[in-house]
Amino acid sequence: MEKRTIRIGTRDSRLALWQAQKVQQLLESAGHATALVPVKSDGDLDLVTPLYAMGVQGVFTKTLDAYLLSDKIDIAVHSMKDVPTQLAQGIEQAAILPRADVHDILVLKAEKWQRDENGDWQRNTEENNFHIGTGSVRRKAQWLNRYPNSAIDNLRGNVQTRLCKLAESDWDGAVFAMAGLNRVESLPENHIELDWMLPAPAQGAIMIVCRTGDFFTKNACAPMNDKATDVCTKIERDFLKTLMGGCSTPIGAYAHIDNGQILFKGNILSPDGKHKLEISETESFQSNSELGIRTAKQLLAQGATTIIDEIRQFEKGN
Repeated sequence: MEKRTIRIGTRDSRLALWQAQKVQQLLESAGHATALVPVKSDGDLDLVTPLYAMGVQGVFTKTLDAYLLSDKIDIAVHSMKDVPTQLAQGIEQAAILPRADVHDILVLKAEKWQRDENGDWQRNTEENNFHIGTGSVRRKAQWLNRYPNSAIDNLRGNVQTRLCKLAESDWDGAVFAMAGLNRVESLPENHIELDWMLPAPAQGAIMIVCRTGDFFTKNACAPMNDKATDVCTKIERDFLKTLMGGCSTPIGAYAHIDNGQILFKGNILSPDGKHKLEISETESFQSNSELGIRTAKQLLAQGATTIIDEIRQFEKGN
């Protein structure tokens, strides 16, 4: 009998291909035949419109969903933070790979910064009116909450495109995910870790999805699933879904396991950063944790609905 080839769908950016090739290597090391099928998503084709204004969830995933449901591919590999909290009908999670660094970083415009006597990066001016680039409404809101006098320009595109735009700009820096730059070996020396900025739910994780009922493919992917990452990202996505459910909203969430405990932090901000609610909680590890749902409901009870209304008005106005 001819061996079945698992067709791996992926966006065609350098980072997306790295992720798909990682999955390909793991499948082939387990004895499976594979083939990569790169496609271009709507989010890759339109690099001008801010993500929150594109008016659709799953802007980076729906093209691959269509390929999967029409049997052009067998699995799709995604940056998990881009995947809607509600998967399309007929598609299910096959595996979550071990998570990479979750932090956001500020990549610096080198000529505007210098190292001090301790080797730390310091801006050449002491003013707090930063000028930065980011296409993320979450990063923008958290930045403006901390530095309200800043100017922020929309920055879209793949990692290389955004690094080039930063080099050509007059900005102080631009915000990136540490995981993405590390994966494509493009992390500049001149960067600062934003340890105060909560990441997007599931940031740093890679998700594999397959067609519902395709047991061969699901079983092939099952050994790649990392239980700790699976549990933590589900908590974060439960938090997001209970509050609003969108991928491009100013909601941050991070859960991790330490000494048998799940430590969770979450927040929601108005798009202008002026209003913010946050929560942190710890519980004993359990694989069916409802920590994300519970903490989101606590924020709703504390008035998060007012911020959600602000977000919806902002989206309508853009």
